[in-house]
This record gives sequence, C-alpha cells and structure tokens, in this order.
Amino acid sequence: MRLITRYEEIVDKNSIGKSLNPVSLSALLTKAEKEVIPAAQTDNENVLLLIIDMQKDFMETGALPVQGSLQDVYYLTRFIYDNASRISKIAISLDTHNPFQIFHPCWWQDKDGNNPLPFTTITADDCENGKWIPVLEPELSRDYVYHLGKLGKKTLVIWPYHCLQGTEGASLENQLANMIYFHSVARKTTVDSLVKGSDPLTEMYGILKPEYDPKGYVNVDFLMKMEQYHKIIIAGEAKSHCVMESVKQILYHYSTRKDITSRIYILEDCMSSIGGFEESTENAFLQFKEKHVINIIKSTELKL
Repeated sequence: MRLITRYEEIVDKNSIGKSLNPVSLSALLTKAEKEVIPAAQTDNENVLLLIIDMQKDFMETGALPVQGSLQDVYYLTRFIYDNASRISKIAISLDTHNPFQIFHPCWWQDKDGNNPLPFTTITADDCENGKWIPVLEPELSRDYVYHLGKLGKKTLVIWPYHCLQGTEGASLENQLANMIYFHSVARKTTVDSLVKGSDPLTEMYGILKPEYDPKGYVNVDFLMKMEQYHKIIIAGEAKSHCVMESVKQILYHYSTRKDITSRIYILEDCMSSIGGFEESTENAFLQFKEKHVINIIKSTELKL
C-alpha cells in the first residue's frame, strides 16, 4: 500500500543540506494523520531502519562535510517513501558534542600554546614526547590515546568542531527529518533516538559503545531491541567511520548469531566515506559480508 501524499510534498530535493526548510513540518504531519496505510503494530514482518548520524554538519555544506551525502539523503528519503508501509520502525543516532572534547582542537596544544589543526593525528608517542599536551585531564587523556593504540583502534584524529549540542549542525538533516516524522505519524510508530558522543574523554563512532571506555559502557538495551526485527536496514554517515564502527560493534556482539547478522541490510547507495578512507572501508564491508553473512545492496534493489 502506497502513501497518498506525493514524495515532492514531503521532500524538497533542492533543499537537502540547506538551512532553510521550505516545508512546514506542522502542516506536513497534519497530512500524515490522514494517511490510510496500516499501523506498524499490524506488521507480520517487523522491519527496522537504522539511520546513523545523518545530521547537518555531515552534509556537504556542513562543518565536517562528507562528499556524496546530499545524494545519500535523496536516495534514503525515496527508499523510505517507497517502502513506508513496510518499514515498522525508524531509529536515528545523533552525534552530539561540546567544544571541549578530546577530538576537538581546544583540548590540545603544543609547547608554544598552539592548538592542532583539524585532521591532525595524535599518538601515544606524541603525548610522551610533549608534541601535543592535553589542556584538560592530562592523565586520562594520555591513558585514552595509549589504549587506542593498544586496542588497535583508529588513531585519535582532531576533527573540526562539529555537531555541537543545540546548534543547527547537530540537527537531523531537514528533508530527511520531514520524511522520518511523516512516516512516524502515518504508521503510528515512534522514532527511536540514540544520542551519542557527549562524553568529553572518548570518541564514540559506533552507536553502541565508545572507542575506549574504562567503565565498559555498551547500549545493551538497543541490541536487545534489534532482535525483535526480521530485517535490520542500515544507512548513514560517514560510511568510513560511524556507520562502519556501528556495524562492527553489532557484528561483534552477534558474532556467533548468523540468524541475527543475516537480517542486516546495508544500503550502499545511502552512505558515503570520508575522503581517503574509501578503499579500507570497502574492504572492511566485504569482510563483514563474507564472515557474518550480512547483505550489501542498493536501496533501489531491496524489495520489502
């Protein structure tokens, strides 16, 4: 069963990634109330769409731009629209930071008091020899960088200030928001939001746990919810970082449960990598597919 409201009434393609949303969300949701597709609670096959960090700052016009993200949003909104009566639940993760976090420039300085430029990498050796000095929490900062290396994690990268709490950059891309909330009202299902990345002393690329955390936090509640779904569809930004790490964390938890991992569908045309990480990212996803039997597919080819 298809939606009555036309796609173009929900999404203005030319406004994807821009600040101004020409669509009145209030008026749009009033239209959604009048849709006649069945409520999600009546679905025989439960389908989860997990959207990772599709926020304004990761758009091509944002503070930490991902090339290809505008087209990713377009394909994803089309996919949601075309499959609105089959998607039972949408969950979104939202990268949420403050300026003083271990991966932002103001956290570090050199011996002359200069802050690192964005995309600077900081290693345990850099901390030991005084190349980069933490402004806050020196012992915990050095411990964090040391454990990243020990655990074989990504090297600490200093990112441009992005997704600062309460700012436009931290918000969900506006045309995607139109589609997500239209679907929510039309299908009488709530949107699950996972706020991540607010701990100042760690990175949190994945949705389930930080890169390194001595407290050992894992979002077990969301993992348990995932088991309720027959299909788990994943899209988002950036493929090379937050999407890849999220998938890796899910597969690690369910490493012996191919009955779960085989339910995962990666929408390869609804995500893009940060420049320079494309080849390693593609290799990682191919390994995921081979080892865990996940499905990698274009949004236009997935039939629900």
